[in-house]
Amino acid sequence: MWSDWGKMSISQFRMKKFMYLFNVFFDRNKSGAIDKKDFDIAAEKVCTVRGWKEGDPQYEKTKAVLGNVWVGLKEKADKDNDGQVTCEEWCKMWEEYCRDPTSVLDWQNQFRDFMFDLEDTSGDGTIDEEEFTMICASYNITPEESKDAFSKFTANGTIEIDRAKFGELWNEYLTSEDTSAPGNFIFGVTKFE
Repeated sequence: MWSDWGKMSISQFRMKKFMYLFNVFFDRNKSGAIDKKDFDIAAEKVCTVRGWKEGDPQYEKTKAVLGNVWVGLKEKADKDNDGQVTCEEWCKMWEEYCRDPTSVLDWQNQFRDFMFDLEDTSGDGTIDEEEFTMICASYNITPEESKDAFSKFTANGTIEIDRAKFGELWNEYLTSEDTSAPGNFIFGVTKFE
């Protein structure tokens, strides 16, 4: 399939998680690669879901943050400088991160924080089930699936998801080989096909 795919040391489970992120959250135009257009589409979708119009501070912030994320992603992962990030480039980048999670890049933190802020629709510093389900729906994840996922990463609602806890779960999603680790569910699904 890809020239160096067999040489990569990514487990099948983590590969499925990386590709889920790639396909659902990043390759918004379904072209098979991530490029600037995907970030433009994502920004418009986010702003529409949240009711932000051009000229609103949140609209401008969303565009700016996602623009920064694209620049950082391109600089790190676009090894052949063709203006797009392929599946192979994407997985190699995250595998490097998994080898040393302390090497996190600014754009990766910006995207993590952006996702937290996006999900915390009330702005109270925590993510509840209703907020999570609403945002997941904008990525075509069913309410049933997202509620099940929320239950799993909050231990049936007993763990509060503030920014720090979200960061822990985020890191766990990217690095864990444990199929039942709570972080595996922060993107709204409970199974990776």
